[in-house]
Amino acid sequence: MSPGVRQPARNLIFGAGFLLAVIALGVGGYRAAGWNFNDAIYMVVITVATVGYEEVHPINTPYLRDLTMAVIILGSTGMIFMTGALVQLFTAMQIQQIFGINRMKSEIDRLNDHVIVCGYGRIGTKLLRELKAARASFVMLDRSEQKIAEARAAGILCMQGDAADEATLIAAGIERARTLATVLPDDAANVFITLSARSLNKKLQIIARGEMPATEGKLIHAGADLVVLPTHIGAERIAEMILYQETFRFLRSEKMNEFERDLRKLGLEIEVITAAASGPFTGLTVDEIDRRAQGAFLVVGINRHDGSAIHRPAGPTIINPGDGLIILGRSGRMGKFE
Repeated sequence: MSPGVRQPARNLIFGAGFLLAVIALGVGGYRAAGWNFNDAIYMVVITVATVGYEEVHPINTPYLRDLTMAVIILGSTGMIFMTGALVQLFTAMQIQQIFGINRMKSEIDRLNDHVIVCGYGRIGTKLLRELKAARASFVMLDRSEQKIAEARAAGILCMQGDAADEATLIAAGIERARTLATVLPDDAANVFITLSARSLNKKLQIIARGEMPATEGKLIHAGADLVVLPTHIGAERIAEMILYQETFRFLRSEKMNEFERDLRKLGLEIEVITAAASGPFTGLTVDEIDRRAQGAFLVVGINRHDGSAIHRPAGPTIINPGDGLIILGRSGRMGKFE
């Protein structure tokens, strides 16, 4: 709860507690005069609410008159205070929402050369966490009010809206953005978002998620520069973990995790990729691969298909089918290897 809302909320709780205490004392007072519970609570409620219906029993003794006047004064005071606190709370929430929207819009308007992420699902959440860790400029779009609330609670700059709508993309600063990543679990939505984004910014780098392999061609035709198939990547990763167990134990060790975090700060990442039999680099030397990579990545290790490993491979080393290559490259450019 924000500081601007916290105090009105406390006032409301205090007012409600005070009013309940007055009601309890009033009911107890009428019960002491011999009234049953239903008559006592009815009398207290109509008195506190200042409705003023006819009394259920005559108020004909000094005790009852004093008790009724006390209930009127204290009950009316509590009701006025609680109503004021309720109005104050609603007003503070509305003001906070207005200022929050304006602040968010102002922050988005200041973004330049940023990343637009469409979708706050499983992949979107992890992607945004990595971007935030790398201190990259980004804004997230999602239609779900609940997911937007979760993102704001996580300190993520976000905006609610349909990313397939051009107005939403323009509000997110797509004309000034350098990359758009649409990672929704809906292939059709990712295609529409890609089409809209490409029509608004011809130079924009678009990275799209695809669930079905057949969607990859549609996304490329719609204007995506890169298509990521999580299922395909997951299957490849599992195969690599089976084939190169020792390497993956090393890559996933605690020291290596710290090393990878340091690499990300430098804009680098390390991966293991299998050289396919018909792959573009199979049969080439390490030197030839380095020349083709044009600085995007370096081969820093090789796991031979027979189980042997080569650390810091020499330039003339030839890549054979089935070899696992440990490559070090710039973040966001590792896809060039594939």
